[in-house]
Amino acid sequence: MTIKFGCHTSTWVLDYDKEVDCIDQIIDTVSDAGFEGVDVQVALLGKYKHDPQRLKERLDSKGIELAALTVPFTWLSDKESEEEKARADFYIEYVKHFPNAKLNVPSRVGPNRDNLLKRQKEIISCANALGKRAYENGVVASFHPASPATSYFRTESDYNVLFEELDRRYIGYTPDAGHITAGGMNAAEIIRQNLPIIKHVHFKDCSNNLSWRKMGEGDIDFPTIVRDLVDYGYDGWIMVEEETPETAVDPDKVIYNVYKYVEKI
Repeated sequence: MTIKFGCHTSTWVLDYDKEVDCIDQIIDTVSDAGFEGVDVQVALLGKYKHDPQRLKERLDSKGIELAALTVPFTWLSDKESEEEKARADFYIEYVKHFPNAKLNVPSRVGPNRDNLLKRQKEIISCANALGKRAYENGVVASFHPASPATSYFRTESDYNVLFEELDRRYIGYTPDAGHITAGGMNAAEIIRQNLPIIKHVHFKDCSNNLSWRKMGEGDIDFPTIVRDLVDYGYDGWIMVEEETPETAVDPDKVIYNVYKYVEKI
């Protein structure tokens, strides 16, 4: 059983749709800081978008792995559009070039939470279909809820729907400790209750008054979460990220400090 620690590229660029060709800088920083891998939101693939082998060579040169690709979707009905299906299948094929890398799948934040249960079931229906195709191609897909005010999966009742509808045969769950806390829940409890379906993990710190904090300065009990994962036999990645204002000023420094926290704690 091995847990590896890496970074999510959202620390550098939080917007899933903002295309910035900065992945080489991110790879250098992640490696030099001491982390073992990176989870890349696909808008940041840049020159590597159509060349997974070249990306693998770049990662290998720095001694780190691709832990996951993060691929967001809107899913406006209970079936994927042809465009969404093609997008998913493109990245399923892409991630197959990287042994054991996951397909991390967040649903995009909506304009509001109208028709909430209907929207939740539509989203999970599409996520399940994507997960089944990934499974059939030897790729592990994992669903990632978030906590913005108009997210479809942010509170405890939302999570109850998620865990009821998720097809556990084909798709897993990516808990994000920061988003769980920002949704008014206890991250350690949510993770402990759902250990069997966890395929990928995101860490960032948050206070109980729902504001982002530097790692170790919020109210999330990360050591307990890691112990629970270890005791269960979780064999995968913990990706650490940060959403404090400092990330917009000096994300590289933030990542070096985050690694110091991980190494110490």
